[in-house]
Amino acid sequence: MLDHLIKDATVVDGTGNPAYVADVGLRDGRIAALGRIDAEARTSEDARGLVLTPGFVDPHTHYDAQLFWDPYATPSLNHGVTTVAAGNCGFTLAPLHPGRPEDADYTRRMMSKVEGMSLVALEQGAPWNWHTFGDYLDALEGRTAVNVGFMVGHCALRRYVMGPDAVGGQPDEEQLAAMVRLLREAMDAGAWGLSTTQSRTHSDGDGRPVASRHAGPAELIALSRAVGEHEGTQIEAIVAGCLDQFSDAEIDLLTELSAAAGRPLNWNVLTVDAAVPERVPRQLGASERARKAGGRIVALTMPILTPMNMSLGTFCALNLIPGWGEILGLPVPERIERLRDPDVRAELLRRARSKEAGVFRRLASFGRYVIGDTYSEANRGLGGRVVRDIAEERGQDPFHCLVEICANDRLRTVLWPMPTDNDPASWALRAETWRHEDVLLGGSDAGAHLDRMCGAPYTTRFLGDCLRGRKLVGLEQAVKMLTDDPARLFGLRERGQIQRGWHADLVLLDPERIDAGQARLVHDLPGDSPRLDSRALGVRAVWVGGVEAIRDDVVSGAVPGKVLRSGRDTRTVSTR
Repeated sequence: MLDHLIKDATVVDGTGNPAYVADVGLRDGRIAALGRIDAEARTSEDARGLVLTPGFVDPHTHYDAQLFWDPYATPSLNHGVTTVAAGNCGFTLAPLHPGRPEDADYTRRMMSKVEGMSLVALEQGAPWNWHTFGDYLDALEGRTAVNVGFMVGHCALRRYVMGPDAVGGQPDEEQLAAMVRLLREAMDAGAWGLSTTQSRTHSDGDGRPVASRHAGPAELIALSRAVGEHEGTQIEAIVAGCLDQFSDAEIDLLTELSAAAGRPLNWNVLTVDAAVPERVPRQLGASERARKAGGRIVALTMPILTPMNMSLGTFCALNLIPGWGEILGLPVPERIERLRDPDVRAELLRRARSKEAGVFRRLASFGRYVIGDTYSEANRGLGGRVVRDIAEERGQDPFHCLVEICANDRLRTVLWPMPTDNDPASWALRAETWRHEDVLLGGSDAGAHLDRMCGAPYTTRFLGDCLRGRKLVGLEQAVKMLTDDPARLFGLRERGQIQRGWHADLVLLDPERIDAGQARLVHDLPGDSPRLDSRALGVRAVWVGGVEAIRDDVVSGAVPGKVLRSGRDTRTVSTR
């Protein structure tokens, strides 16, 4: 007897092949039958007019902490994501040195700063009762509704071995050997490989460059070689050039890491903008260089434009513009005083428009900002208006106007920058870029930057755009890009396609309605901390391992997800 039978679904199986109508029978967590099925089932449903796809795979998330208080990885699971890759950008919650309990506090403060997680939620929502990476994986086993795999973060390895000297110091021969040994132990326990960062935007809770930013090439290559000794592993790496264009040295480094491991290396996020036509060829040049050297470099790129909730009062992307952090890090009264200084504003604008600002140059068009929530009588009626229009009425330049509006609210004003790359030429360039063999959709950062952005709904919004919007990609190809393509990159065993005998990770959706609702601020984290959330539209049901986890955007209460471990649940994707 089948556990569940889905009748007359339009099956889009993840291979890119044409859709077909079939029944799909589930039993013991697997797809037991496919075609015309007459077998009995404990439960069944009519799926006529609905599309059945494999569960979506998000290749870049930061759900490392959230899964402890939210086993559903919301809103990702609501939007059809059944498998997530976490432990990215060099940041993980394990390992933690048993002799230094203060390392947990350091890690929480670092994650709060660098990944925009609520410090209160980190303190109250996770048990912090592990030391080894295996302990951490065991703490999540059996308590998640999504399947999840973790890279091990370079920063955690350095901190464990070097203590406070991990920031600013260099390992001696014995310490480097200990780091390599610790990485091997993590991969033996199931870590998917190594994640690391060299990005200048990544600072810890004390404002200092995170530990992995102090690592030299020899250290990185030694760790990469260790990755290549284990089955089913990967590398994920971030360098400063990910934000705009790689330097020659960065291309050489990423190529060496992938070639040394003999494993794919992925990075994020490839920003596509027709106004900067040289960016995509430069970034994908790294992939071409790697293939010649025996490696593979894969760029992650988002198929949607993700709105960003910003403010002059809280840490956000504006702080990452060179020269801005010093001003935006001041106490609010002093910050307002400095921002009202014409010379300070002129210098901030100059820095924001300079080449060194990289991709953040797009944030310098202050006339294109939309005013969100306001908090003072002086700003009554400004919500929803464009700064450019207000500035013209007041006879001010846009940045001056924006500063005065925010100052009236003691910098609490919510700001929404309108994207500068929402033009037909940029979308045409995206469609062309997606066809490249080393470009993969993803980079949601789900689980991070919780009150600033909400990238998790990229799956449903992309499908809605493919079906009823720009239609840049057909449905079958779009589903493949969200399912089988990332599954194959990570070497996931029997996931990513609807095939007889494969894991029953499935999404049943209404093609007439599939989309994502507007992001809204909710206070549902531990300590009532805020985050942005987005409803899924047109997702009828989501199954993980054959168990219904979502029905009409409501979680079922089941936690059928698995902690996916390298080797057991992933096979090696070799570059050689």
